[in-house]
Amino acid sequence: MAEDPPTKKPSTKKPSTKKSSAEQSSVENPDEEKRTLASSLVLVNTGHGKGKSTAAFGTLIRGVARGWPTAVVQFLKSGDWRVGEEKICRQLGVDWYAEGDGFTWNSEDLDESAALAAAAWVKAKALIQAGEHRLIVLDEISYAMTWEWIDVDDVVSTLTDRPPKTSVILTGRDMHDKVIEVADTVTEMTNIKHAFDSGIVAKKGIDY
Repeated sequence: MAEDPPTKKPSTKKPSTKKSSAEQSSVENPDEEKRTLASSLVLVNTGHGKGKSTAAFGTLIRGVARGWPTAVVQFLKSGDWRVGEEKICRQLGVDWYAEGDGFTWNSEDLDESAALAAAAWVKAKALIQAGEHRLIVLDEISYAMTWEWIDVDDVVSTLTDRPPKTSVILTGRDMHDKVIEVADTVTEMTNIKHAFDSGIVAKKGIDY
């Protein structure tokens, strides 16, 4: 008896040699397999451009959305500022500590400003070491280190010895090199053009 003819036309298509996206990625990025998942990170937002604190608070909101306990320690701004980010973050359950006395370069009592910065670091260090927060923002901390109101080495050792699941974001101009060295991600904001330079004052809802 003759065999039944095939129900499908034999394929003349050659087997594909195209690599999957994962395979292609491993070829283009041979170190891909070496990447690890970090339990926490240290991030630095520095530079003379606008957006250092703004970026930090944006990341903070991500943490809040993931259900993380979060905190902010502000080294310059005082609670009198009533900034927009403080208002919404408090509503979202962020632990917020405004420990400064305003723009310190306008301070009438630098000794008091220094004492406030030192107290802010005591608070920040305790929060980090407690390990109860998954993300802590140290807003404008660089100035306190630049003016030698807090010990840079103490900051560095606190970051390197932090609890394994506590991430920290540090902001401010001219971040100390020692902090940059121990950070995992460092971003420098560059000032190309700023409204303030044209005589435009800070805008509520945009700048604070």
